[in-house]
Amino acid sequence: MLAAVALAGCGALLATGCSPGGGDALPGSSPPGTASPGAGSPAPSGSASASPGAVAPPAKGAVTVTGEVAKGLESPWGVAPLPGGDLLVASRDKGTISRVAVGSGAVTQIGEVPGVAPGGEGGLMGLALSPTFASDRLVYAYFTTESDNRIARMRYDEQRPAGQQLGAPDTVFRGIPKGLIHNGGRIAFGPDRMLYAGTGETGDTGLAQDKKSLGGKILRMTPDGKPVHGNPEADSVVYSYGHRNVQGLAWDKDKRLWAAEFGQKAWDELNLIEPGGNYGWPEAEGKAGKPGLRDPVAVWKTDEASPSGIAWAEGSVWMAGLRGDRLWRIPLAGTELVAEPEAFLEGKYGRLRTVVALGGDRLLLVTSETDGRGSPESGDDRILTLTVR
Repeated sequence: MLAAVALAGCGALLATGCSPGGGDALPGSSPPGTASPGAGSPAPSGSASASPGAVAPPAKGAVTVTGEVAKGLESPWGVAPLPGGDLLVASRDKGTISRVAVGSGAVTQIGEVPGVAPGGEGGLMGLALSPTFASDRLVYAYFTTESDNRIARMRYDEQRPAGQQLGAPDTVFRGIPKGLIHNGGRIAFGPDRMLYAGTGETGDTGLAQDKKSLGGKILRMTPDGKPVHGNPEADSVVYSYGHRNVQGLAWDKDKRLWAAEFGQKAWDELNLIEPGGNYGWPEAEGKAGKPGLRDPVAVWKTDEASPSGIAWAEGSVWMAGLRGDRLWRIPLAGTELVAEPEAFLEGKYGRLRTVVALGGDRLLLVTSETDGRGSPESGDDRILTLTVR
């Protein structure tokens, strides 16, 4: 288990923005591995021309739980692996960040994020480390306040006393709509070293199609919270729109961005994200086939998924299901499904919130039984290590 987690410093794209093989774009450039705005939707599953030369993973996969990193966590949400293997974990409802020692499982609070106002689905959610964390020690957090959802960064000083190791927050982006539901919350640095954020429409469905609103979007910004040259519209951080509630972001080996989002009553979705793409909500849910709207690559009934975090490993996207109480494997050859998505760990650990890639065939999986909608048992919530194929 220690060997697996020790690779997390650059093994987890969601946390650090590291990418295998180099070739990162310069800051401010268009994101690598994406089509130009206005490019067509992914070809239907089974199309031989959609991903020429793509190497397909096996149709059937496997998941082995190899260890338990920590237990007894309260409303864990975002996770950021540190260089060396330990983890930073956000508590949504307590508004605190703790350090988990992967060797002993010891959990030590490093600080509380000022201004967090938990309520409903809001609170302290996504975490990400600066792409230059080794030198600047900056931790980014997405959280709900009394007035909005925002992103702030704090300096992590391990030399200070426990509980006082987070510096004052520097707000880099504010004004994301908040609500009791659909606050989004996932943040990640991409292979282009830009900061991406998934937001929700707070239950106000019209926000998703309003390009002037930050609700129901995927946002792309510089580490300082500014619009990136090459975004679909100048002076805007809006990267894609028409989303209901995005809580999963991950890049594959070819630096394509994937996102998971909650459906309403019919279909949850896994989407391939293209800059400027309209993903349909509330005009469409699932595969609608409507002109101008991008269909998802895969869909699930809402009681089988309700997806939150995702990660890419071994040729597949791995997706945590909250209401579905299971981990989904979506095998891909480029942008095409190799086979039907496959469920693992169904009902074994309850609600699943976050998945983090550690490199190779190793994942972290975070349960979410203490979020007010689960049925917590002794030891909940947990962080598990997995080996997958």
